[in-house]
Amino acid sequence: QVQLVESGGGLVQPGGSLRLSCIVSGFTSNYNAVGWFRQAPGKEREGVSCIIISEDTTSYVDSVKGRFTVSRDNAEITVYLQMNSLEPEDTAVYFCATGYVGDKPFAPGRYDYWGQGTQVTVSS
Repeated sequence: QVQLVESGGGLVQPGGSLRLSCIVSGFTSNYNAVGWFRQAPGKEREGVSCIIISEDTTSYVDSVKGRFTVSRDNAEITVYLQMNSLEPEDTAVYFCATGYVGDKPFAPGRYDYWGQGTQVTVSS
């Protein structure tokens, strides 16, 4: 059974930073990626970043490039999302998920297992 647990969300002022963590248990070779998604009230779920575990290659949506960095722990499958220069528009519930993504790292349908989400609020 694959399980994902996110942590690290909270309230931060504009320009501040947060680091989200995603602990993945039960990860198997059936899946090759861990992705980060976010969903703001009234909006669709949006892919933010993705890391291909076997290759350490990363992808980012344009709105977070240069501000967010995804990485993973080498000892176990813990994936981090370092978020810098946060903006009010980054406010959302952030989810991590795992699946086999192929050439579509930001397609929610490619992910089979999801965490429960962690709230990120950027406000002064």
